[in-house]
Amino acid sequence: MQTMIYDSDAFCVLQLDWSGAQSAEGAAQSDLSRGGYEIVDKFARKEIFLGGSAAEGFRDSVQKLIAQEPSSEEIDDFLDRYSALSRQSLQAH
Repeated sequence: MQTMIYDSDAFCVLQLDWSGAQSAEGAAQSDLSRGGYEIVDKFARKEIFLGGSAAEGFRDSVQKLIAQEPSSEEIDDFLDRYSALSRQSLQAH
């Protein structure tokens, strides 16, 4: 399952969950060992996938950032630091 958690002119962030685990209420549970986050830099046409402990660190950093009520520019600046890690360009098919 993919859930878009952020979208701006510059970035899109998707939370990916491949666990298929169901809670007692029937809702999918988030398990970062079987999913993660995909960050897409729209201008640079790059993407990066964060899974496992990297995804957990990203989630924790995002929660701290959101607690500060950042502007969309501040969020984009934060995501740009992760985008710089990507060496893989997106290819349109």
